[in-house]
Amino acid sequence: MALRSAAAVAVAAPRGLRRLFSTASTSPFIPPPTPAAAQAREQPEPSTNLFVSGLSKRTTTEKLQEAFSQFGEVVHARVVTDRVSGYSKGFGFVKYATLEDAAKGIQGMDGKFLDGWVIFAEYARPRPPLGQPGNNMAPPYGRQ
Repeated sequence: MALRSAAAVAVAAPRGLRRLFSTASTSPFIPPPTPAAAQAREQPEPSTNLFVSGLSKRTTTEKLQEAFSQFGEVVHARVVTDRVSGYSKGFGFVKYATLEDAAKGIQGMDGKFLDGWVIFAEYARPRPPLGQPGNNMAPPYGRQ
């Protein structure tokens, strides 16, 4: 009896709802175009400083420097860590001596495994100057 009443309700559904939930569509779904900003982020200009993302929580600064030193002279490497736990936040920076070494480092390590995780290397964007909007930096306490 319950099956008959459920079938009757489905037949009695308004036309708009039937068309909305229908699997047999007459027009294919076309997603809206994505904005140009979402399609491709602007590429930072080449520099000796690389941004490395996708790092494991176990990756140390020493491991990062060792992995990237295969491709050139690493001046400085740093894994950004959480202040409280001390674990990696999943990203870091590698600074090479020359632009050529930095390009080789990106080519050699982008999309490769480090500590079991796929990492991504790209040229680091320069820091915006302090005080500009969008930097999410509030003035220090006591200064107005």
